[in-house]
Amino acid sequence: MKKRILLPICVFLLTLLTGCGARTIDQMYSLPRRSERNNNLRAAIESSMTGKVYAAPVSGANQESVQTADLDGDGKEEYLVFSKVLQDDSLQILLFNQLTDENYELWETINCKGSSFEQIQYADIDGKPGCELIVGTQLNEKVNRTVSLYSFSSGQTEKIKSMIYLKFVVCDLDGDNRSELMVIQNGEAEAANGTVRLYSYSDGNVVGSVEAKLSVAPEHIRRIAVNKLSSGEPAVYIASACNENAVITDIFALREGVFSNISQSSDLGTSMQTLRNYFVYAEDLNNDGVLELPSLLSMMYNTTEQNLIRWFTIDLEGRETNKLYTFHNFEDGWYIELDSEWIDRFAAEKNGNVYTFYMWNNSYGTAVPVFTVFSLMGKDRDVQASAQNRFPLYRGEDVVYAAKLESGSAIYGMTENYLRTNFHLIRQDWKTTEP
Repeated sequence: MKKRILLPICVFLLTLLTGCGARTIDQMYSLPRRSERNNNLRAAIESSMTGKVYAAPVSGANQESVQTADLDGDGKEEYLVFSKVLQDDSLQILLFNQLTDENYELWETINCKGSSFEQIQYADIDGKPGCELIVGTQLNEKVNRTVSLYSFSSGQTEKIKSMIYLKFVVCDLDGDNRSELMVIQNGEAEAANGTVRLYSYSDGNVVGSVEAKLSVAPEHIRRIAVNKLSSGEPAVYIASACNENAVITDIFALREGVFSNISQSSDLGTSMQTLRNYFVYAEDLNNDGVLELPSLLSMMYNTTEQNLIRWFTIDLEGRETNKLYTFHNFEDGWYIELDSEWIDRFAAEKNGNVYTFYMWNNSYGTAVPVFTVFSLMGKDRDVQASAQNRFPLYRGEDVVYAAKLESGSAIYGMTENYLRTNFHLIRQDWKTTEP
């Protein structure tokens, strides 16, 4: 499958091509000529846009008014123009293909119901040459969206499936190098938990799986990520708001060929717990290609309004594996990875942008300071980062993070090198499908 996204039409169609050979001074300062192919494409599109305006998709990765994809598998990319008819506000997708003489013609016009293009995806679903076009349209603000699948393998447009959706995800859960379409819909009753089905191509048709359930109503979905389980199988992680201060994650995968929410494995007696602080989402912290799920751990003494986090992965049977432990300071944008044997003894105290960390002794009678982390933002921040036995951890444009070893550092093996190695900035979490 070959697919490429273009710049907006007003930029792309004005692209000017120049040669690379020797040129005269006059040639160097003259405007280059447009390629004949670009001129022909622009003319073909402009002649077909009479009475229409461009209508770019409003969400997802593909939000350009003009896009390209090899839809029919002939090795040449078709041009897709997303438009709205002014007379009746209907939606149209104009498909242009290239002829042998560098001319372009309007190949197909796809009429779509709706007021706007919500999301566009390209995927190989049927395993035939080319790729399927997946079109999500919004009917209006109060009505569910409609997603339609179009195939072009026969040489012309064929709608092979259409259904109501709230969100959809393109994924390959069975690992056969063909995509499936995961569709999230409302439950039957108002405010009921959402329903999820996996649609795949089989015996010439697109068929749906058994129904799986979300833990909450779909309106609460905040993040969606396609990733892997610790046992290697592909999975879709859906994080949703729960109450006012927590997030719960549903994990969908194929178990023995059956589409399942493996985070609801009560029949297996698992203790999967993905409920956690609202601001903490799953993330691949150790860069092993598998999302780690966070679970909050309280500290015996803590004035920071933050918690320690146990990060774990889950396998297909719902079994958890601990991966790492961190203290996340979301307010200042940094975290420190901690040794697992420290977790039961760790304590934290906040004083402005200064965080001091302690270790309790074996009897939990006293806690000694081990290290302190500073967020320095003044004009003399670079000087302050090295003053009074401090050392810099990270220098940014407007802030310097620094640390200092305290009296208990030698007792617990805390070193300057350890802090430099295990101090990290909080990065953008999840490559996601946002709601």
